[in-house]
Amino acid sequence: MHNLIEAFVLGIVEGLTEFLPVSSTGHLLLIGHFLGFESNGKTFEVLVQLGAILAITLVYFRRLLDIALRIPSDPSARRFVIGVLIAFLPAAVIGALLHGFIKGVLFNPFIVCCTLIAGGLILLVVDELELQEKHTDATTFPLPMYFKIGLIQCLAMVPGVSRSGSTIVGAMLLGASKRAAAEFSFFLAMPTMAGAFAYDLLKSYKFLTFDDGVMIGVGFVAAFISALVVVRSFLDFVSKRGFAPFAWWRIIVGMVGLAGLWIVG
Repeated sequence: MHNLIEAFVLGIVEGLTEFLPVSSTGHLLLIGHFLGFESNGKTFEVLVQLGAILAITLVYFRRLLDIALRIPSDPSARRFVIGVLIAFLPAAVIGALLHGFIKGVLFNPFIVCCTLIAGGLILLVVDELELQEKHTDATTFPLPMYFKIGLIQCLAMVPGVSRSGSTIVGAMLLGASKRAAAEFSFFLAMPTMAGAFAYDLLKSYKFLTFDDGVMIGVGFVAAFISALVVVRSFLDFVSKRGFAPFAWWRIIVGMVGLAGLWIVG
């Protein structure tokens, strides 16, 4: 029962942080470390993302369906799908090649705290820059821009960097508006997270126990519910207030985490 409560709490944290530029994996690793929560091969932290994936798919279902139906007849729909695939490709290749190193070495609480703080400082700087907004629609970025965003997203393979954060910052530096950058991070999240989920499940399903499955199921439900809340409100929030609140949150969490590691270990 104790493990199920921890899984529920971690699932809520996953859903609340997955689409914010604060690093859901970093938060899960830190909270899990201090709670003493251990998953089989760090698999829980990846597989619980399925709840967040389904949440964003549900929210964007009509739009995704519209794009899918227009693919045969609309060049712009085909171009956008190609753009998302181009942006997804770098993470797919590098993630597959470095999977063992990432989970075995980089899933480290100290690294998470440092990258949370560094990422927060970068986000503060970028949020204050007077960047020229050349692109206000996430579905019409130039194809080379999609690829560049995909390359930048690969930085998020280091826990604490944040997949959505790297995507958003990269898109903004390349000329996207804050809203368009945030929305494209949603679109790119779907294949990226689904790919990570499928690859990790393929690698670890033989070692999962029934108890692991129950914990992942509980975390999935919690992540699905909390992610729905975030996805439906995030774009309006960043359009009005920018990314500074998330930057300060990252810095505070990173500093508290470092203090906790120094005191508790």
